[in-house]
Amino acid sequence: MGYTLTEKIIKNHLVSGSMKPGEEIGIRIDQTLTQDATGTMAYLQFEAIGIERVKAELSVSYVDHNMLQTDYRNMDDHRFLQSCASKYGIYFSRPGNGICHQVHLERFGVPGKTLIGSDSHTPTNGGIGMLAIGAGGLDVAVAMAGAPFHIKMPEVVGVKLSGRLGDFCSAKDIILTLLGLETVKGGIGKIYEYFGDGVRSLTVPERATITNMGAELGATTSIFPSDDVTREYMKYQGREDSWTALSADEDAEYSRVVEIDLNEVVPMIAKPHMPDNVVPVSDVEGTKVDQVAIGSCTNSSINDLAIVAGVLKGKVIAPNVSLGVSPGSRQALLTADSLGILSDLIASGARILESACGPCIGMGFAPASGSVSLRTFNRNFKGRCGTPDAGVYLASPETAAATALKGYIADPRKLGRSKKRNLLDRLIVDDDMIIPPSEKPSEVEIVRGPNIKPVPSGRPVEEDFKATVLIKVGDDITTDHIMPAGARILPLRSNIPEISKHVFEPLDPEFYLKAKEAGTGVIVGGENYGQGSSREHAALAPMYLGICVVIAKSFSRIHKANLVNFGIVPLLFKEKSAYDTIEAGDKLLFEDLRKNLSSGKVITVRIEGRKEAAIETICDLPDRFVEILLEGGLLRYTKKKIENEK
Repeated sequence: MGYTLTEKIIKNHLVSGSMKPGEEIGIRIDQTLTQDATGTMAYLQFEAIGIERVKAELSVSYVDHNMLQTDYRNMDDHRFLQSCASKYGIYFSRPGNGICHQVHLERFGVPGKTLIGSDSHTPTNGGIGMLAIGAGGLDVAVAMAGAPFHIKMPEVVGVKLSGRLGDFCSAKDIILTLLGLETVKGGIGKIYEYFGDGVRSLTVPERATITNMGAELGATTSIFPSDDVTREYMKYQGREDSWTALSADEDAEYSRVVEIDLNEVVPMIAKPHMPDNVVPVSDVEGTKVDQVAIGSCTNSSINDLAIVAGVLKGKVIAPNVSLGVSPGSRQALLTADSLGILSDLIASGARILESACGPCIGMGFAPASGSVSLRTFNRNFKGRCGTPDAGVYLASPETAAATALKGYIADPRKLGRSKKRNLLDRLIVDDDMIIPPSEKPSEVEIVRGPNIKPVPSGRPVEEDFKATVLIKVGDDITTDHIMPAGARILPLRSNIPEISKHVFEPLDPEFYLKAKEAGTGVIVGGENYGQGSSREHAALAPMYLGICVVIAKSFSRIHKANLVNFGIVPLLFKEKSAYDTIEAGDKLLFEDLRKNLSSGKVITVRIEGRKEAAIETICDLPDRFVEILLEGGLLRYTKKKIENEK
């Protein structure tokens, strides 16, 4: 039996374990990336480990999230990041150079290499045949220190594409179709690998759109083969010498295969407030829209911009619509300017936003209260846009352009013939905004502003203790619920004492005070607890507040790993019906927890004051993760391991 492409790359990077689904593996990491909202903490953690120089083949620090400089805090973080990059051997992509995932795809991604990034949409680079995985910042810091990255070996699900997309249908419609089939929980523990005759009809930016939004499936990552289309893209980037042909063996076997006939794909749209709440655009056509936003790491390539400009050229957007366009990279912006695309967009009434994440994370361009915003982004969680009562729809650039023109959700196929253009051969390659690391690192001084605070350390798991259930939440709780983003809170990412005041703020504004009063706390969650962003602050800040255990029906992959990294015990209900037994305010008794974690036994949790009330839980973690928990988190574990090896 042959290998899938995923298995081939893992096999070439395997350090420990065997490639049996569900077993823990350690893989060598070739490249890392960080962005500024997660990067400051990642580099503080890297410093704490005590390594003088990054050991990965390539590490890049991007500034693309915290771009609003309403006070000193974001700019202070940027100075810190630039000085860290120079000293520790990391390339620095300056503010204005673009969104990390698109820039990395353009300038650094290499087929067959491994990449982990402190952002959940790192799988974007699977569009060129990389094994690209999102992770918490501490996992990235440890990989930069030269250690393997550990995960459970995922199942490999094949997605067979056949046929060719019709007019005004796009890659966004493909991934929305898949989300409708698989749901936001369907990809947990899985990698989606694309193959079939339909793959050749998709450009690299289109493939990257699909792998980018694969994160919304809960998948470990998604990947396309590296073929002649990939080679052509890398040639236009001036990096053809980094290209390698890669694909699955003809007799490779997938755990299962999902088939999508591209001829049958229609314009799709995700309704509020979840990326898998998907219907055909025709089902909601006519819905009045107040705002349209085009961009993000999902749909902001030069081809996406050209699609929108082609629809809007010579016309003006509807009077009830505010249109914002964010080019994904400086490369896309320069190319759009040279080809007259920017002029067409501006003439139509579009507002050109900077090449950054911006509206996608609630960093500017928030919609009006109670309004409807249609976006080409990847997430539409309630309140993520910066307006708690806005309704956000997700759709393709084609649908977004048609909607901006009409003032209501419109099926783009009614515009006539497609205006899709492939402009990759016209790209302007310019790396002047990427700064290489210093050749004299000893002369570089790290610049720290007053908002940059030391990294809090986790605490070893106690044997016996009592803790209060501080909050009980339902299914599909996102990291935006736990640790909100947005212009008000993101500048606090390097200051855990301050950002911890906002934990669970959207669900319970009193959570911080309850946690401080309780001292030791427990969170109870439903299915898919912690889905969404890779932000480790959704584990780090609760740890700082004394959260020691989270009991849930199931966890998202990245958040579960982040909980372990900061010494918070993730427990699963043995019987999911036991979820109904616990209420917020209950005091839970944990006995022999360290011993039972080590032995893998069922962990019985008792509710104080109820004689017969006991809940059985399990800790579904590999032995290494249990060792990390017992030590008090990955930072303590790694430092101890390095000291023992000296």
